Amino acid sequence: MKHAVPHDLGTERAKQAAEAALASYSEKFAKYEPRVKWPTPTRADISFTVKGMALRGALEVLPTAIELDLDVPFLLRPFKGQAISVIEGEIKDWIEKARKGPL
Repeated sequence: MKHAVPHDLGTERAKQAAEAALASYSEKFAKYEPRVKWPTPTRADISFTVKGMALRGALEVLPTAIELDLDVPFLLRPFKGQAISVIEGEIKDWIEKARKGPL
């Protein structure tokens, strides 16, 4: 299931906001061992660990939205909504910061 966070920043500025959001998330939630890899200029593969199990997914920067898609093991499905909510909150914060000026 993909979850989209709309933006009006354009692709390049939205990518900067996404990078900042993921860096902030990684710092705030270091205990979950977050990892981010950008295999393409607009797609980030993300993973983190909860209760000893890995959650993996992708973040895609599109012209009018940032899409988040998490692949969650069955036992961790109750945490999927919480994980998406936290990541979405970081993205929204950084989109707003990008609207106001340099990141």
